[in-house]
Amino acid sequence: MVDDKLKTKRGLLGDIFGGKDMESNITRDKKIIFIVEDDEILLRALYILFHEENYTIATATDGETAINMAERLKPDVVLLDLLLPKMDGFDVLKVLKADPKLKSIPVIVLSNLGDASSMEKAKKLGSDDYFVKANTDLSVLSEKIKKILI
Repeated sequence: MVDDKLKTKRGLLGDIFGGKDMESNITRDKKIIFIVEDDEILLRALYILFHEENYTIATATDGETAINMAERLKPDVVLLDLLLPKMDGFDVLKVLKADPKLKSIPVIVLSNLGDASSMEKAKKLGSDDYFVKANTDLSVLSEKIKKILI
């Protein structure tokens, strides 16, 4: 299903297909979901899912860029992978929650790390929820984000 949509939405996705971080054309007229994910296929699927639900999407593919973009954008919710280049998601979460201007932004972790210690560490650092990629239906993730953004 997603593959068919990807074929027809190449123009919609713009810079994502080039593996670039995307911040252009961000406006505050819609809720902003900031997706921090280095897996291009999952990033595409998440982008399509949330774009079709009429959210504004910003993306980053590494931790350092995520921090810089979050400071500029102040998104409504962050969807954060933990295994990222340049700065891991735990450190990103730590920085976001230590910043008075960003600490109130909900952060949902979406990671391949399914062990109890990673989940506990993310919770202690301030994550609002934790989803294991292999066990997560994107519709459940979408519903969680809708509830947060209401």
